Amino acid sequence: MTTVATARTSAELIGAEEPVLAHNYHPLPVVVARAEGTWVEDVEGRRYLDMLAGYSALNFGHRHPALVEAAHRQLDRLTLTSRAFHNDRLAEFAERLAALTGLDMVLPMNTGAEAVESAVKVARKWAYDVKGVPADRATIVVAADNFHGRTTTIVSFSTDEVARAGFGPFTPGFRVVPYNDLAALEAAVDETTAAVLIEPVQGEAGVIVPDDGYLAGVRELTSRAGCLFVADEIQSGLGRTGRTLAVQHESVVPDVVLLGKALGGGIVPVSAVVARREVLQVLHPGEHGSTFGGNPLAAAVGTAVVGLLETGEFQRRAADLGGVLREGLRALTGSGVVGFRTRGLWAGVDVDPAIGTGREISERLMREGILVKDTHGSTIRLAPPLTITEEELRGALGTLGKVLAGHA
Repeated sequence: MTTVATARTSAELIGAEEPVLAHNYHPLPVVVARAEGTWVEDVEGRRYLDMLAGYSALNFGHRHPALVEAAHRQLDRLTLTSRAFHNDRLAEFAERLAALTGLDMVLPMNTGAEAVESAVKVARKWAYDVKGVPADRATIVVAADNFHGRTTTIVSFSTDEVARAGFGPFTPGFRVVPYNDLAALEAAVDETTAAVLIEPVQGEAGVIVPDDGYLAGVRELTSRAGCLFVADEIQSGLGRTGRTLAVQHESVVPDVVLLGKALGGGIVPVSAVVARREVLQVLHPGEHGSTFGGNPLAAAVGTAVVGLLETGEFQRRAADLGGVLREGLRALTGSGVVGFRTRGLWAGVDVDPAIGTGREISERLMREGILVKDTHGSTIRLAPPLTITEEELRGALGTLGKVLAGHA
């Protein structure tokens, strides 16, 4: 990367945002101007190793050549028609995405939250049209400490009071049970249950990995109870955990899979509800839609993303480098790390609170050229692009060790 010339410093640009941007984020004090692969560069030309990857939206790194080329090629042809017309890119995208996930049909949307909202509507419609639940009685069971987005309906079933406080009244029809607790889940499911909606790995909660057998148990329970299993794979899917989907660690096929983030390759927002044919066929014209959902540019980039995953290369990299990550964190346990959880190339790291909060550790790492983000308390998450090299990963772990030891 070449240094970016700018008339304003990082401090000036951060200060300029204060009066004009809503304060719904508290970003680290770094102003990124360029990026390539696993590295980003700020306006002063300082380089940082990206160990967050846009919350898994950048699984293939910044500006992956195949994805950038697909976007450029499509920009020269067609970008938007709306779904009022067909476009020549959407069918291939849907066909290949359905095949990649082992499901039948695709509902293209834009953001992760839109995919979740769409799944809520689809599950309720399925409950009325197929299961025979009385009108307006359908319920959806979710897990505590979930993160599915921040729209009004989604925060209605969040247990995060920061996301909820001041935003009521809330949407009814949801039951919250503890995560990783099959007995509690079974007790909450009844004849009104349209779906069980869970994250196979809870990302925002701190990369919480359920016990072996939990996902298979959810599949068995939902099949027996006659309700849908909806897996939110927006963060965990598309190679992050060492498999195409995190549910595949237990050979589970849900009824509905929600995808987003990495599906747009870090270039455009792309999300999708991918499901069994019987489920998505409950939608009819006029009942749901999106002006930008399934646009040709998104479909072109999404198809290129699917093409990268069809080779299996990135899933293997995540699995192999996940072993390096796990061993590196194990070596730091007792030396500032009090606990950690990994699944593929993804980790939640609990730091000794005496050393600092997650925010403070993130700021110290930033000063050493490593970008991460805290979750809650003294927990940080590590989710580098799947293109990271073993040398880069070991270097980042070494820097983490120095920061925790107070040597950086």
